[in-house]
Amino acid sequence: MTETLIRAASYVVTMDDDRRILRDVDVLLRDGQIADIGPDLHTSGEVIDASACVVTPGLVNTHHHLYQTLTRAVPAAQNALLFGWLQTLYPIWARFTPEHMFVSAQIGLAELALSGCTLSSDHLYLYPNGTRLEDTIAAAAEVGLRFHPTRGAMSIGESDGGLPPDSLVEHEADILTDMVRVVDAFHDPSPGAMVRVGVAPCSPFSVSRDLMREAAVLARDKGVMMHTHLAENDEDIAYSLAQFGCRPGQYAEDLGWVGSDVWHAHCVKLDASEIDLFARTGTGVAHCPCSNCRLGSGIAPVRAMRDAGVPVGLGVDGSASNDAGNLVAEARQAMLLQRVSRGADAMSAMEALEIATRGGADILGRPDCGRLAVGARADVAIWDVSGIDAAGSWDPAALLLAGPTTVRDLFVEGRQVVRDGHVETFDLSAAIQRQNAMALALSEGA
Repeated sequence: MTETLIRAASYVVTMDDDRRILRDVDVLLRDGQIADIGPDLHTSGEVIDASACVVTPGLVNTHHHLYQTLTRAVPAAQNALLFGWLQTLYPIWARFTPEHMFVSAQIGLAELALSGCTLSSDHLYLYPNGTRLEDTIAAAAEVGLRFHPTRGAMSIGESDGGLPPDSLVEHEADILTDMVRVVDAFHDPSPGAMVRVGVAPCSPFSVSRDLMREAAVLARDKGVMMHTHLAENDEDIAYSLAQFGCRPGQYAEDLGWVGSDVWHAHCVKLDASEIDLFARTGTGVAHCPCSNCRLGSGIAPVRAMRDAGVPVGLGVDGSASNDAGNLVAEARQAMLLQRVSRGADAMSAMEALEIATRGGADILGRPDCGRLAVGARADVAIWDVSGIDAAGSWDPAALLLAGPTTVRDLFVEGRQVVRDGHVETFDLSAAIQRQNAMALALSEGA
């Protein structure tokens, strides 16, 4: 039996079914789960002092492209819209190797951990030079985060009217075969699983309708979740209307891509009928506010989605379109954008934090994560609010209004991943040096 007691937390923001905020209580972690929450608890294990701290569930990232951490702030892509941005970066990504994938995922996941994230999905949809999904799974195991990678794919290259270069697309039969392989090899459906695998054709403009249909059949046969990009910007809508004669929501419905086992990234341009469709079917949305701002895609109608009952989680998206992977900063941005578009009362700090915790966990099919309650997984973030960023705050629990953007301590499955603001599961400094050398070599060869 392993135990850790988080003692005397000033605030515990539980995100439990009653959304309780508790004062001056302890949180007991035992064998990967939350064993108790309350005052004056005892343990024979390690004690972590959480006075002057806010304790929250670990944050949940529902959309990322970890490989992009190697292509931040590429000059030629800094001011491009989505399609031009992709066309600039595809040739660079085509040079990636398994080592690039592993190191970039290491850095991206460590950055997420430092921002309070304990569970991250990843959408890997290109596999140049022998790279495989397990390159990222190995990185997540080393960092210590709970991981939900998805086997993405692109099958329609430029010569067939698609966006990616032909060198980055795969044959659809090979894609489906490898989807089966990675699900069988790595997907763990058991409670408390550290790795679950999803199926994720990249987007309507890079795969065929047949692949979308067959991937959906495969995913449901295997009992795994489905993910793709949808309705990201005006170009995306125009492409759907021109190529398919319908809006993205109808495209998704026609191909079996709605339901509680599906979540779509972005959905910036969903209209009222599509929002209603997603609400009726329980289809999830990964909201990526910083990336949407960076690429000029627009402000997703999150308030309308939430009011209609659409499940919404938060995603940092790739670091080539966000240039950062800070999930708590992303939650603040989500709150601010809804206020910009709908008024100052459109979204509270607590609602944004809920989207970033249990909202994302629920979308990923993980009701055992994203909340602090007895029996939930011991995924816990501890935020020190004694510093300058929270100085003078009347409500330290409102982290997104005045609080730190780096955790002091982070636990995943009861194991400490961040201690006193430093990743302790691997040598982060050495990995950063390795990452920077690889990025320099890529830039010099561009």
